[in-house]
Amino acid sequence: MLADRVIFVCIIVLTAVYFYATAQIPTLEIGDPLGPKAFPRLLGIGLLIVAALLFMEIWRARKTPPEASPQPSGDRRHLTVIGVVVAGTAVYLGVFTLLGYVIATSIYLLALMAYFHPGKWTANILTAVLFCVLSYLMFTKLLGVSLPRGVLPF
Repeated sequence: MLADRVIFVCIIVLTAVYFYATAQIPTLEIGDPLGPKAFPRLLGIGLLIVAALLFMEIWRARKTPPEASPQPSGDRRHLTVIGVVVAGTAVYLGVFTLLGYVIATSIYLLALMAYFHPGKWTANILTAVLFCVLSYLMFTKLLGVSLPRGVLPF
């Protein structure tokens, strides 16, 4: 499927840019022996693993005969979905500092989940909000990472 290939290429490009940006982080001679690059490198490795899994899925799908699709072969709906997700991500990044991590990410995840997992409002809301609150607490309290608070007082 074309959408899988587009996503695969986007992941590879994002990973390359991410590793380049990680290499630009200055390394201090004192302090933590792993340095400030350890966690970003782990995330980069995670992106590579995701890309490898997607590649394997694309490769396996290539070997199996295609199923009869209810959509016409010329349907460009998947490209519209990718475009909307990219535009939504740009809006999310634009309001991230203004609204803060918890609110911006909750809205972003809820919108994506409402589209890709329709009709499951309770699960979507709980997943989006709990993920954002728990990851915010983990990053700020446990790891000491500063995330934008936005309009929230904490």
